[in-house]
Amino acid sequence: MPFQITVDCEVNGERIIRTLPATMLLSEFLRQELGLTGTKLGCNKGSCGACTVLLDGKPVNSCLIFMPQVHKHTVVTIEGLGKEGELTDLQKAFIEEGAVQCGFCTPGMVIVSEFLLRKNPCPTEEEIRDGIAGNLCRCTGYTKIIRAIQKAAKCRAEH
Repeated sequence: MPFQITVDCEVNGERIIRTLPATMLLSEFLRQELGLTGTKLGCNKGSCGACTVLLDGKPVNSCLIFMPQVHKHTVVTIEGLGKEGELTDLQKAFIEEGAVQCGFCTPGMVIVSEFLLRKNPCPTEEEIRDGIAGNLCRCTGYTKIIRAIQKAAKCRAEH
């Protein structure tokens, strides 16, 4: 039996205390233990960004984070961005601009885009490209994703 640890963390606003194998990855915990399947598993090497979540407000590849690293920290997944099942302005913009095709990269892409807009509410196209650079999309060619982020930024500036 692998070495067990007790992790006390917050996921999407809910306090979670669990005893788990010390080698369990955050991506596995979110999907298998909590049923938060919006966090996708792609490369399992930190290269594709599909598993991106916010850890203490910063984007991380959850496939590279072991559960002991999450102890006493806060995690937000794609399921935790909106309020009570409502889509955020950014999620709506992704849909309206056709930035969601196969949808596999979308949760991670939305997470890094949300981080970008929180850090820089009015990014240039180059800043958007830099901000999403660690997240791969094989379907869209990024043009629609960039338009969606620009649309959300404009919407936020107007409110």
